[in-house]
Amino acid sequence: MDFVKFGIIGIGNMGTGHTNSISTLANAKLTAVCDINPKAFDRMKPEIRKDVKCFTDAETFFKEADIDAVIIAVPHYSHPDLAIMAMQHGKHLIVEKPIAVHKKEAERMIAEAAKHPELKKSLMFNQRTLPAHKKIKQLIDGGELGKINRINWVITDWFRSQKYYDSGDWRASWRGEGGGVLLNQCPHQLDLWQWFFGLPKTVRGVVKFGKYHDIEVEDEVNVYMEYENGTVGNFIASTGEMPGTNRLEIVAERGKLTFERGELLFIRNEIETSDFIKNTDKTFGISDNWKCEIPFYGDINQHRNVIENVANAILKDTPLIAPMEEGIRGLELGNSMLLAGLKDKVVTLPMDSDEYAAELEKLIATSRYQKKTVATAASAEDMAKSF
Repeated sequence: MDFVKFGIIGIGNMGTGHTNSISTLANAKLTAVCDINPKAFDRMKPEIRKDVKCFTDAETFFKEADIDAVIIAVPHYSHPDLAIMAMQHGKHLIVEKPIAVHKKEAERMIAEAAKHPELKKSLMFNQRTLPAHKKIKQLIDGGELGKINRINWVITDWFRSQKYYDSGDWRASWRGEGGGVLLNQCPHQLDLWQWFFGLPKTVRGVVKFGKYHDIEVEDEVNVYMEYENGTVGNFIASTGEMPGTNRLEIVAERGKLTFERGELLFIRNEIETSDFIKNTDKTFGISDNWKCEIPFYGDINQHRNVIENVANAILKDTPLIAPMEEGIRGLELGNSMLLAGLKDKVVTLPMDSDEYAAELEKLIATSRYQKKTVATAASAEDMAKSF
């Protein structure tokens, strides 16, 4: 086999983008798409659509489409059912973020995945492929920073207007989306957090629901985390700040690493912090340090890189950039943040997935969006604009 035949479920903003990405790859070919809204197929470029078979029913798609792998690019609640359906039909898989709305559903997906070790299963965590993020990962894993003492990530450049939320009554609702800034805007950052630092032991914080907007889900989060080794972290996110900030700060024994506005900067201590604290004869002042601008290079075609990686995994057994099973980690982190805010308590990880599922069911029962969530290939013409 020289290339992998891909199908896509959900031809909205992300699904359409994936059709374009596949068209640029030598190891992949788009052969089929599926969406419950036939008008969605018009979003594809004519030169792409002419060679693609279109379906409006997921079961028929999996039975009849000439595909080896499928990309699932539909609203969050539909991810588990469609992913399980794909695996049961023997299809390799890429699932858009997040893996699911809550941990219990992700556990259901992972249990099914364990039954199909022959299949390649990936998440669309494309930001793992960005050169700056790869460099941060390299610096942490290589020990260049030393022990990490504090992490602070302020991500408030997610500004959204009320008109954005009013564009669909499913949007920013418990029944329609299952969450707000944590589930919709922040899955990549939550994944990167756990990818860089692992999961904390405890989470506590303040979560505001509809603070800036007329919505029922969270639009501001301020969370504090503690790790077993003493590392602490703060995660702040909002869709109500203008202008916003996106700044990652990592304070470690050997200095401070920051990433903001495309600049990766390391202020490197001459002497490690704990050593200096114990052994300096100074009453005031700090160790000498160096300001190091860290270069990073590489391909920034994020989504295409993930698709290419999965195709190579199928063809050559190349390791996956973002195995699907890892998607539960960032999701659990986000769920634990929301649970800590909802119940005003310290949440210990691993989180009780049943407890969170029960809390979400209560919220869904009172949701203003009362239409039944579509459990098959939902139209991205409207709903997938949230990605």
